[in-house]
Amino acid sequence: MSFSEFLNSRRQVCRALVKELGRSFAYVGILGSDVRSTAIRVNRATSDIGEGGAAECGFVIKMHNGRAFFEYSIDDISGDIPTLAARITEAVRTEQSLTDREISVPLPKDTPLVKSFERPCDFESFSDEELLAKCVEIRDAILAKSDKLLNATVALMPFTVSKLFISKNRELDQFYSWVNAMAVAVYREGEKMVMAREGTYSNLMAEAISTLPDHIDRLVTKCEKLATAKPIVPGVYDVITDPSISGLIAHEAFGHGVEMDQFVKDRALAKYYLGNYVASPICNMRDGAAATFSTASYFFDDDGVLAQDTQIIKDGILVSGISDLVSATELGTEPTGNGRRESYKRKAYSRMTNTFFCPGNDKLEDMIASIKHGYMLFETNNGMEDPKNWQIQCTAEYGIEIIDGKLTDNYVSPVVMSGSVPELLKSISMVSDDFKIIGSGSCGKGYKEWVRVSDGGPALKVRVKLA
Repeated sequence: MSFSEFLNSRRQVCRALVKELGRSFAYVGILGSDVRSTAIRVNRATSDIGEGGAAECGFVIKMHNGRAFFEYSIDDISGDIPTLAARITEAVRTEQSLTDREISVPLPKDTPLVKSFERPCDFESFSDEELLAKCVEIRDAILAKSDKLLNATVALMPFTVSKLFISKNRELDQFYSWVNAMAVAVYREGEKMVMAREGTYSNLMAEAISTLPDHIDRLVTKCEKLATAKPIVPGVYDVITDPSISGLIAHEAFGHGVEMDQFVKDRALAKYYLGNYVASPICNMRDGAAATFSTASYFFDDDGVLAQDTQIIKDGILVSGISDLVSATELGTEPTGNGRRESYKRKAYSRMTNTFFCPGNDKLEDMIASIKHGYMLFETNNGMEDPKNWQIQCTAEYGIEIIDGKLTDNYVSPVVMSGSVPELLKSISMVSDDFKIIGSGSCGKGYKEWVRVSDGGPALKVRVKLA
């Protein structure tokens, strides 16, 4: 598979539209998107192959009139370009009359660059029938493990992304792929039913389908443990977070909180703490499509800004936020390549990509041994953050009790961690030297505007309230 033939066929007309609109606007940039996605699912009773939720195809035109930005989305760019340009210009002229809604910002930079980017993709090597058969095979292997398993669902969710960006001085295109593979089991012990999940992910289908079976035993064991898990006694504990929970903390604590469109709207307290200690001196945190390789790794963002690796926290000090083109232009900073859209029909916002804590120098076994009584928490469930007041809530699927420096067989589930962001981050006293990114996530801005994200990091030792 390779870059979209459809977008290639519209390359010349995009250039022509940029030139035509350039008669009326000081800056014009066009983003073309062609995202193909598939969902293959099986469970005990059904199987299905359908279109995945990520699919989209269309264009968005971003313009600057010397004072403010405007956007116009359209399914296709073709036909009479002067007429289309006139229609877009008229639509913007109507919007320009709403001066009370305009935010005055300088013109963005349009540094010259022409480049194509592509990653290997093996999706065409596998037919839908072959992938469905593989899902059935894994489902049957799960169900064969125990008669207490009521159901098992196996899913493959591959997608490919082609994007074209054209402005007066830039012409960029990119093609890449990703697949999330997931297994979910429903288990009953007496009157109690529990559900557990395991997953893997890759840019290559061969890797995803070959590694998912390796998770079957862990999945079933997890079901057995969760079936006997007890509620946690609420309190403040010493806690070790696995990479999934470390990533959830990074995502909620200083992910949304440093999205710089929130700085513009004065909705994030982090705006006033740049250059100050906000975490333990052993804490370092990064974000960026180029910071690591995972589901949110692209070559350029939806503003045509090249992917970057941004350090957010350095030795406990908040050193940077993450920005899209508009927020960076208004704040007088350089955009960090974090301008992302749910689709070509939606606005670009400052959004996280791959967000994670950096590895430290401690051994996990030493971290566990240092705890008299506490818990190790596993597996992201969900999280919430209040960027304005710096409060955080993170839910883990389960925790394992630590007594006298040893992991026990006592499971608790679910577990909710909450508190003040600075208090939590300043309580970090140990950071493990290992590191993992979890590449199957997605994130909304508030309750909408969903994009793919990853997060993770090392294990952290923190002191925090659990309930």
